[in-house]
Amino acid sequence: MTYTPFDLSGKVALITGGNRGIGLGMAEALAQAGADICLWGRDEARNTAAVESLKIHGTRVSAQVCDVADDSQVVDRMGDCLTEFGRIDGCFANAGVLGGARSFFDISTDDWHQVLGVNLDGAFFTLKAAAAHMKERAESGDPGGRLIVTSSLASISGAARNEHYAATKGGVSAMMKALSVELARYGVTANAILPGWIETDMTETAMSNEKFAGNVMPRIPVRRWGQPEDFGGIAIYLMSDASAYHTGDEILIDGGYFLF
Repeated sequence: MTYTPFDLSGKVALITGGNRGIGLGMAEALAQAGADICLWGRDEARNTAAVESLKIHGTRVSAQVCDVADDSQVVDRMGDCLTEFGRIDGCFANAGVLGGARSFFDISTDDWHQVLGVNLDGAFFTLKAAAAHMKERAESGDPGGRLIVTSSLASISGAARNEHYAATKGGVSAMMKALSVELARYGVTANAILPGWIETDMTETAMSNEKFAGNVMPRIPVRRWGQPEDFGGIAIYLMSDASAYHTGDEILIDGGYFLF
């Protein structure tokens, strides 16, 4: 017999920051596993391109323009997603921006608030709206749901000159642990994914820097940068029935960098 818990047919996944990078890599895998997909992104052209690339898998796909740092936009777009799909079984709070500065002392107050606004506030707004739907559904006799946040290796390592980014990623990881306890009664799990050095549009500048690559690559045991598709398997697992007893975890996907 075929093992069926990884079949996501009939399930709906919402992925913020889903029009490129890790978000799109997860969306590709989830669609191939049978899930319907709702993407949020700030760039309408990229949203459209992502939808077209995902449609080949034969599931329902749509995208909405949403700035997750704006609470009102999150609430409105969540309503739109539920109107279109009827339910949300898994919410991937993946939208994020990079930090980076010459030093800790060069991080301005505006820089601090910009990074926290998207990475921490945006995750809070998104997860709160999705969890409210899952709680309401559970109270109506349909328990279950998956909350997943994209945290970072920076949440558990010393990210020098990137303290604002690290603070947001540590914050979302802690938030997921709290949610895992509070929402367990509704059959909802909450987990964080911690990517290492992943090759995306956002990291292109750093990874094309010979000095950076020369320092980092020798510390990655698998000897390559991570790719968005490396997050497809974990996305399917966390979205699936197979992960129903797995909650409150921080899942590090870094090619062995942190250990080495």
